[in-house]
Amino acid sequence: MNETDTLTEAQAYLVLNALPNIGPITLNRLLADLGGDPCAIFTAGARRLEQVRGVGPVISASITGWREQFDLAREEERMAQSNVTFVTAPEAAYPKLLREINDPPIGLYRKGKYDFDRPCLAIVGSRRTTLYGQSVAKKLGAELARLGFCVVSGLARGIDTAAHEGALSVGGKTAAVLGTGIDLIYPPENLALFRQIEETGAIVSEFPFGRRADRQSFAMRNRIVAGMCEGVIVVESDVSGGSMITAKFAGEQGRLLFAVPGRIDQATSAGCHQLIRDGATLLTSVDDILSEMNYLDGLRPSVIPAKAGKEAAPAELNLDEQKVLAGFAGGALVSLDTLVGQTGLPVAQLSATLMLLELKRLVVKRADGTFEARG
Repeated sequence: MNETDTLTEAQAYLVLNALPNIGPITLNRLLADLGGDPCAIFTAGARRLEQVRGVGPVISASITGWREQFDLAREEERMAQSNVTFVTAPEAAYPKLLREINDPPIGLYRKGKYDFDRPCLAIVGSRRTTLYGQSVAKKLGAELARLGFCVVSGLARGIDTAAHEGALSVGGKTAAVLGTGIDLIYPPENLALFRQIEETGAIVSEFPFGRRADRQSFAMRNRIVAGMCEGVIVVESDVSGGSMITAKFAGEQGRLLFAVPGRIDQATSAGCHQLIRDGATLLTSVDDILSEMNYLDGLRPSVIPAKAGKEAAPAELNLDEQKVLAGFAGGALVSLDTLVGQTGLPVAQLSATLMLLELKRLVVKRADGTFEARG
């Protein structure tokens, strides 16, 4: 690419994301100030760029001289060879909740075809974990995936690995958020897990190819883990663990926060106990998560309540959801067994579909275990 070449919109996003010294808050301000057009940022000139709050001579010089800092052709070649796409914030495949945080990445490198069409919950914890912690994380990952959630974690040793494995064990969706470039697999022993997730889920990173991990990159990764999820579950963590940073982000972003209790003499449970003392929901089973989400109902971050006096817009339903919802015709109260007979769906698949309909505020579970459609 020479000086006279014009960047496409996709290329402009890719270059902006890769430039050093420009944080996501400033990038989003630039986009907002220049009409949401990333190409306009490269044609605006230094004087116009420096009218944007937070942009000074260093940043404007970085943008106008981007070719000296970033090899776009090489990056595009690496992406093509690795089957990696760059999903920008305006695209439908970009995690919806992530757009709502204060400093969302303007795009994510993605490996795998999963497009985040399910509600996400994060399971995070210590790398130096106990067998108890691994067992709990794996069980939670499996149960949440079976209910239709996408299980999000960071592909690290310990709790992260167990959470991903749990989701995969039941054929569920899981996504790994990396604190490195998407071409660097860390830890290396998780190569097989990386490939499994790629096949049915997604690997994502906001960092360009070749970016190695450091303290800053892991903190940036943790804000994405929390930001793309309805809630964060901390299984084991000491008081200074990286998972406590994820929990902090969850609190700042208005996400649900759960902590699993452990032994009082176990250092890897001290962080969880501190979170519980500070107001996190004590988690003993998946039912605690579902109860909390049902309690919050329209206040959950992924739900936009209908305005008074107006009907909510009809939700987009897949074939299974349409089939299940048809069983509530005439205002019937329906049991799980009845729905199995009516739809022919396996119990696990039916339970996951009902959960999604609950999240879309179309079905409610009654105290006696039956279900009814919302009026």
